[in-house]
Amino acid sequence: MTFAIHGLAVSRGIAIGRAVVVAASRVEVRHYFIDANQVEAELDRARKARAAVVDELQRLVSDLPEDAPGELAALLEVHLMLLQDEVLAAGVRHWVAERLYNAEWALMTQLEQISRQFDEMEDPYLRERKTDLEQVADRVLRQMRGLATSPVAAPPPPPAPAQDGSQPMLEGLADAPLVLVAQDLSPADMLQFKRSVFAGFVTAVGGKTSHTAIVARSMDIPAVVGARAASQLIRQDDWVVIDGNAGVVLVDPSPIILEEYRFRQRQDVLERERLARLRHTPAITLDGQKVELLANIEQPSDAGAAVHAGAAGVGLFRSEFLFMGREGKLPGEEEQFEAYKAAVQGMQGLPVTIRTIDVGADKPLDKVSRDISLNPALGLRAIRWSLAEPAMFRTQLRAILRAAALGPVQLLFPMVSHQHEVHSIVQQVRLAQSELEARGVAQGPVQLGAMIEIPAAAIMVRSLLQHFDFVSIGTNDLIQYTLAIDRADEAVAHLYDPLHPAVLHLVAQVIQTANDMGKQVCVCGEMAGDTAMTRLLLGLGLRSFSMHPAQILSVKQEVLRADTRKLQPWAQTVLAAESPAALLEVAQ
Repeated sequence: MTFAIHGLAVSRGIAIGRAVVVAASRVEVRHYFIDANQVEAELDRARKARAAVVDELQRLVSDLPEDAPGELAALLEVHLMLLQDEVLAAGVRHWVAERLYNAEWALMTQLEQISRQFDEMEDPYLRERKTDLEQVADRVLRQMRGLATSPVAAPPPPPAPAQDGSQPMLEGLADAPLVLVAQDLSPADMLQFKRSVFAGFVTAVGGKTSHTAIVARSMDIPAVVGARAASQLIRQDDWVVIDGNAGVVLVDPSPIILEEYRFRQRQDVLERERLARLRHTPAITLDGQKVELLANIEQPSDAGAAVHAGAAGVGLFRSEFLFMGREGKLPGEEEQFEAYKAAVQGMQGLPVTIRTIDVGADKPLDKVSRDISLNPALGLRAIRWSLAEPAMFRTQLRAILRAAALGPVQLLFPMVSHQHEVHSIVQQVRLAQSELEARGVAQGPVQLGAMIEIPAAAIMVRSLLQHFDFVSIGTNDLIQYTLAIDRADEAVAHLYDPLHPAVLHLVAQVIQTANDMGKQVCVCGEMAGDTAMTRLLLGLGLRSFSMHPAQILSVKQEVLRADTRKLQPWAQTVLAAESPAALLEVAQ
């Protein structure tokens, strides 16, 4: 009998195949005390296990195939960074030497301590990195236990015919591809699979910013995550349909349902082929309006995917990855310069907008910011934190200015909300430029921009644009701050509404003001990559969108079909409506 399991849609498409169910990877940990004379031996056992996993991950990185997505390499590097983090090692030493815990117990105790810090982080992307830390610890535990470091086994053989010679259920699917069903998967686990083997992924845990989702999107493989009961309800060799568009997993589909999804699958393949042909087509509306479609990237290696997707540049390069997990050892100017240089050169002459570090009390990356604020979303974060640490701030500014000598670069500052911040930012940029001039180091010109993610910034955007060259609307935070909604709080997450009239009015006001002043304006939040919002944003006057590279072609198709002359009056009607969402649904 057919039944459905609901999760989160994180990578589009439909996959039909036989389930390969991977058991939960967590190793059972024994808790016992050791004698004082066993401390060194226990610590040596922990060190050797960690070193073995480091060697294994380094080999995986060096042996990555050329066609592997850049996100996969970046996530493996994150695992290496977490594995070599001194906080983790020092904690294990403490619990073994001071409490006489066995090495496995010590590792799990330290993991729990660090996990609490991740749970308190406001940013969902960084909060998801707790899963990476858990998987790193799991690999070390497996190494100490003498188990295979990956819980993923080779796919089982196809089910044998019944004794009467009949084929398994769903005749004609004997050669169907496989779909993977797991509690969760690490980036290293995902290297076990080739695209030709697994047609899709289902995981019981994870969110839209989990590594499984990131890799699935980068490989353009249908995936559903957060399907809580999947690994318990789906059995080995069950026939499964993964609807990555709707976030639904269908188990044991009937022939009628199967035929419907086969048809959708064929249509989806045709749609992808049509979209692929748009890669080099200029994004111009029916009435001749040029639209800039940019990419959001997390790592320098993501530049290749952006270029391949036909991005006109990078609208948002998040620089936080350079500062994560360093325990007070912040990256120096040279290390940052090399990263920004790689991104600029990877974009092959296309513009790159680099956002200065967006961390602070809600994202404790070093000793300075470890004290968690009672209300981290409203605390010392983003540009507030940068201005409170001017030496660190100018180090980053110098590195970005140097990278600007190699290609077009824009500087973007997060969470700007006060005029005195604007003056301080400009002063710090000038100081950084003077420092480079005094050293005789090459630097390039940069345009300065502000993130509009606080209602105050949206309301005073005209004043901000007196000093900045452009603005970028971060719709994720703007919605959160406007509606006083914590997206991570399941009790109120349903109130997070991009189409709330107050949110739309702020977005419209920023776009209109920037256009009136002849300044650039871009939307770089999730709203930019949502094709249901494309026509509305075009009607409001937006001509620059920045999104995940995988979303660019779908948005471009909407742009090519749009006539902004007709959309403008309709957009004003939506703005004036009590229920904008209802009008948007009718127009789709």
